[in-house]
Amino acid sequence: MPTVGPATQSRPMNYLLAILLVSIISLPSLADAQTSEVKPTLAAISWLAGNWSSDERGRQVTEQWMSAAGGTMLGMSRTVSEGRTVDYEFLRLHVESNGEISYVAKPSGQAEATFKLIRASSTEAVFENLQHDFPQRITYTWMEGDKLTAVIEGTKKGKTRRIEFNYHRARS
Repeated sequence: MPTVGPATQSRPMNYLLAILLVSIISLPSLADAQTSEVKPTLAAISWLAGNWSSDERGRQVTEQWMSAAGGTMLGMSRTVSEGRTVDYEFLRLHVESNGEISYVAKPSGQAEATFKLIRASSTEAVFENLQHDFPQRITYTWMEGDKLTAVIEGTKKGKTRRIEFNYHRARS
């Protein structure tokens, strides 16, 4: 019958310590895996689809978004003042090859600009391009009662600017 002495009693303890040490070393990578964000999809911001209208300060702004299909949502807007179209914009949301979503805007008289989706929820979508002149951030927020607020903001010529558009769902 083998004798149980200090050398044999410490073996299970050594194994336990080794397992504990490996577990502690692995904790940061496990934590990273659990907190890594899942990239939002176009479906997550499907509430943006539809016709939106605003009539403020003597300007009628209409923004329309097609529902998601083929990895894109297409949109356009038009601003009418005193019976004339004074601005328009073509818009595209699309899924990049890396799974990220881009917001591409082509405003009348300006160069095309691309913004990356940095945050999305069932009521908000935030797009950002810190290298763009103005705006650097575009935010859409959907609210109860079929209301939508679009905000463009950033810095222009050293001054912080924020422009808000308050829409309601328009009937086709």
